[in-house]
Amino acid sequence: MDNLFAQIPSSLQEELTETLVSAASLRIERIVSHGHTSPEGFWYDQKEHEWVVVLRGAARLQFEDELVELKPGDFVNIPAHRKHRVDWTTADEPTVWLAVFYSIAVE
Repeated sequence: MDNLFAQIPSSLQEELTETLVSAASLRIERIVSHGHTSPEGFWYDQKEHEWVVVLRGAARLQFEDELVELKPGDFVNIPAHRKHRVDWTTADEPTVWLAVFYSIAVE
C-alpha cells in the first residue's frame, strides 16, 4: 500500500513525476508541482489521451483556444494531440495531480 500524499518534498527544483502503474495502453502518474509551469512557448502534443485531476493545490491549463482553472477535485480529459501547457500552479503549496494516460485500440 502507498499514499498519494506521502513523501512530497517541501520544495522542488523541478516538477516531480512518478509512474504509479504502467501497462500496454495505460500509464498512471503522480505529478507534484510547486509553482512550476511549462517553459515559455512549449506545448504538450501527446500521442496518448490524458485524463488529469488535481488532488491538492490549484493549477491553470492553457489550450490553444481556452484557459482552464483547476482546484481540488476538478478534472479534464485531454484528447491525444490537443496542444496544452501548464500556465500556472500554486507556489505556496504543492499541487498534486493524478494523470491517467491511455490509448484506445482501433479495431
